[in-house]
Amino acid sequence: MNSFFRGTIILIVAAFFSECIEFFVNMILARELREAGMGLYMSILPVVIMVMVIASLELPISISKFIAENNRSLHYNFLQHALNLAVFVMLAITGVTVLLLSFPAVLSGFHPYVKWLLIGLIPIAAISSIAKGYFIGVQQMGKIATSNFIRKVFQFGVLLSIFHFFEYEQEKALLVALSALIGSELIVFLYLISLFIIHIQIMKNSPHTLMSGKQARQKLLAVSLPTVGLRIFHAVTNAIQPFLIHFVLIAAGFGAVAATEHFGMLTGVAMTIGFFPAFIAHSLMIMLIPNVSDAYARKDFEKLRYLLQQSMLFTMCYGIPAVLIMYIFAEPLTALFFSSTAAAFYLKLMWPYFFFHFLVIPMQAYLIGLGLVKDALLHSVWSHVISFSVMFALGSQPSLNMAGIIVGMNAGIVLLTMLHYLTICRKIGFTLLLTKPKENFYT
Repeated sequence: MNSFFRGTIILIVAAFFSECIEFFVNMILARELREAGMGLYMSILPVVIMVMVIASLELPISISKFIAENNRSLHYNFLQHALNLAVFVMLAITGVTVLLLSFPAVLSGFHPYVKWLLIGLIPIAAISSIAKGYFIGVQQMGKIATSNFIRKVFQFGVLLSIFHFFEYEQEKALLVALSALIGSELIVFLYLISLFIIHIQIMKNSPHTLMSGKQARQKLLAVSLPTVGLRIFHAVTNAIQPFLIHFVLIAAGFGAVAATEHFGMLTGVAMTIGFFPAFIAHSLMIMLIPNVSDAYARKDFEKLRYLLQQSMLFTMCYGIPAVLIMYIFAEPLTALFFSSTAAAFYLKLMWPYFFFHFLVIPMQAYLIGLGLVKDALLHSVWSHVISFSVMFALGSQPSLNMAGIIVGMNAGIVLLTMLHYLTICRKIGFTLLLTKPKENFYT
């Protein structure tokens, strides 16, 4: 239990400083790109994330789960097979991406070099996923924390230097912003791979047990494919959401430029501020996956209950004060980006969206550790169906517009949280209050 909290604290401290830097990064982007440019940046960001998710095949999760559950002697050969799978996926995804990006209509509103940045991101994401999964599985969280911090420092340094000495039109400024983002992933790749090679050499010279490539691929894909399905679904819905919001706002009477600007204020300002404390939730998520996997493999349900109870309690201890601060100080917080009463109003309305997201993130890790990724995907489908339906129904009303969209977002995340929590309690055999159930409690 001590290693769990020690690893979590290491990740939280490093993530806190990383998020502080990320906050300044978004301030720079908001001031350089302005409302319309920020809207375009936030529109393409889900595409970048989707490319990373597909290229990595969510191998960090499946690798960390296997490493946590199995004997050390199996690690070397398993990682060899994982690397072979990553290379195959990298080549396949690169070919498909080059074909898709060859169509002139794809990313037509962006600088031509953006397509090459996306292609270059594929091998970086595919290969670094092996190292990430290994270090998470052996719970060497210091290396993961350091890599995340390096990423943010590099991105901030590049943006600050370039925008301080040069001025660009919107299209080139957007290219610089995306180049800094993907360049930071390259730096992390070089850092993790160099450390991973050292560990591989040590494992190579130690006694190790062979396993077949087929068996290793089955172990990897049993976790990776459902998890990739979940992440792709999230990435696709995140990619659709900007266009849905844009369409709904136009239906509510907004002009095309105004719709883009308000979307930029929602995602680039309100959501940047609101998701600032989410680094704690992501730190919990990274730690929970191997610990829950290990406890469930040993059928230690008391530890599973304890981990769930502590992670939820910890989330409430920081989540409630965080949303209160956002609500009370919405105006001065949004003014750090640019003066906008609309952005402050959006931030106030979205407090349920942020708070329940803080709860959902560790619960999603719990579902992965319990082997319930398919359930997590089904929950996400239902929550997005409800969310998008409410966003369209209310957001298209001229009297509600963006307020109606935010109500839909809030409704979706509350439903997702309830579905996740109920499923976890049923799986580990406890009531919603985490006590032993009476007979036939769930029937």
